[in-house]
Amino acid sequence: MRSRSTLGTVAVLTGALAAAGLAFAPTAGAVSPGSASAQYDCGSWGGGTANITATQSGTAATMTISTAVTTPIAVGANQINATLTLAKAGGGTRVFTGKKNPAVAAGQPVTIGPLSGTVASGDSLNSYFAGVALKMVIFGVTVNCDAVTSQTPGPFVFS
Repeated sequence: MRSRSTLGTVAVLTGALAAAGLAFAPTAGAVSPGSASAQYDCGSWGGGTANITATQSGTAATMTISTAVTTPIAVGANQINATLTLAKAGGGTRVFTGKKNPAVAAGQPVTIGPLSGTVASGDSLNSYFAGVALKMVIFGVTVNCDAVTSQTPGPFVFS
């Protein structure tokens, strides 16, 4: 009789631990829209449409940016330090950083990312705000880009 009780207790405890593990497991999130575009002005480096793709896994998010900015010289892979600052609805910002880029031939558009950052459920983020939205450091030269329009089709909303 005692072994049945012990087995029952073990089964109940195993079930409780499994449920607790599920309760504390990070949830995968979904960001909407998955991509957006905005107009950027990077001063003497040019400007134009930047396409931004967002992904989310729990509180971790990444941004990949394809810009209209071109480099006058070839840039090797993972040579651009980048910081993307997005305005948070209601105030504040979220920052995404990284040193990830494919190799870029001279005169070709720059793609950066994925840049990593942290988000919270309900964050609504847009690259359009007062300040430098995208900062790139290429071979020690800083390129500051301002977003001059709001993102279309709209801000990134994280769940």
